[in-house]
Amino acid sequence: MTALFPFDNSYARLPDRFFGRVAPTAVEAPRLVRLNRALAVDLGLDPDRLESPEGVEVLAGRRVPEGAEPLAAAYAGHQFGQFVPQLGDGRAILLGEVVGRDGRRRDIQLKGSGPTPFSRRGDGRAALGPVLREYLVSEAMHALGIPTTRALAAVTTGERVVRETVLPGAVLTRVASSHIRVGSFQFFAARGDVEGLRALADHAIARHDPEAARADNPYRALLGGVIRRQAALVARWLTVGFIHGVMNTDNMSIAGETIDYGPCAFLDTYDPATAFSSIDRHGRYAYGNQPRIALWNLTRLAEALLPLLSEDETQAVAEAEAALAGFAAQFEAAYHGGLNRKLGLATMRDGDPALAGDLLKTMAENEADFTLTFRRLGEAAPGPDGEADPAAVEAVRSLFIDPTAYDRWAEGWRRRLSEEPGDAEAKRQMMRTANPAFIPRNHRVEAMIEAAVERQDFAPFETLLTVLARPYDDQPDFASYAEAPEGGGRGYRTFCGT
Repeated sequence: MTALFPFDNSYARLPDRFFGRVAPTAVEAPRLVRLNRALAVDLGLDPDRLESPEGVEVLAGRRVPEGAEPLAAAYAGHQFGQFVPQLGDGRAILLGEVVGRDGRRRDIQLKGSGPTPFSRRGDGRAALGPVLREYLVSEAMHALGIPTTRALAAVTTGERVVRETVLPGAVLTRVASSHIRVGSFQFFAARGDVEGLRALADHAIARHDPEAARADNPYRALLGGVIRRQAALVARWLTVGFIHGVMNTDNMSIAGETIDYGPCAFLDTYDPATAFSSIDRHGRYAYGNQPRIALWNLTRLAEALLPLLSEDETQAVAEAEAALAGFAAQFEAAYHGGLNRKLGLATMRDGDPALAGDLLKTMAENEADFTLTFRRLGEAAPGPDGEADPAAVEAVRSLFIDPTAYDRWAEGWRRRLSEEPGDAEAKRQMMRTANPAFIPRNHRVEAMIEAAVERQDFAPFETLLTVLARPYDDQPDFASYAEAPEGGGRGYRTFCGT
């Protein structure tokens, strides 16, 4: 019989100081909550075997599959601006890597699979609620077209974990292009381990930036690739109202994927100062701060890479500064390009950033819902006859405390649309594909978690997965899932779950 996972492990071949070898801890009574069958097929796996008793035991960490080389990765990181020289996978174990049907290499990791050498007195376990949140939100982000880690499976363990209360335990099987983080480089830099830093950088180049190996300065090219990917990623976050919640350097993937969905959430009422995380007491990682924090994190990566950028310290700093100087333009191009598409504009003109900025300012002043405003704006765009549907116009106006504030802005928007090449229906279609109708509304996510944890009712989880798999489609049967919560989501708080 073929192996359950056709592992081809490259990270495990790095020196032992890169990780701690540790097997998952067996659990009492694993039960499959959900397998992502489509993802399993993409990875070249047999979903039927994964759903078998043997497969569920592997997904729960009760059985180590053939070919696995389980390990917990070492890394450091800045947490809320404070450097911690050793963090590491405290409740996650990398089973190994598989090469999918598309030829891409991906990690298979168990999250919540027991203590590791980096657990720092923690139990290494995960509660059911955070596992379901990460499964749901990561798959929603994928459907939105945003680079992200994926969820292959969620299982319950039949055991309890103790947090503020006693909760059902669970394990998430996470799939990622890699789990190399900014903090991975910081780990070796903090120790003055240039040999380890170089080995990690060479591994990252081979895995994520193979073209960098042919550059005059491969490590400068690696840094540039990470900056480019992160600039584009954070811009995409902003265009859908996503707030990561804990943008520590150990939670920034060099692959440019969204990773670690602890206290994440989505905007309801638009306010760039919104921060939902209970541990982000000063709003460091608020919605509007995310581009600045991304650059701050990337600066820490550049600092870690200095010994590789040049043997001459002055030249190394110059190389790092030149790479970092490109972030602003790359982010602005991605962000304003995304906003233009949300407004039905395929081309970019000098006044377009101000047009989008004026709308956002008006939304903030009038406490308008972020997702609903942009979605309804698409319906309120002029049709082929140059006229807009009055009912659609009223629907978007109603989201503003002062509807005339919207009217004043919309006059300039309609004029700019009329100057844009292309027919009216093409512009409306662009807006439909740029403005989701459905996001993981925070109140829906919380209701789903409560049903699963308190009543072992997974029907809301399944329904949300169904709805969020098609975020840009009108789904009349699920229209209520597009609605904003009462009170605009004010006072909502998220928690890490660790």
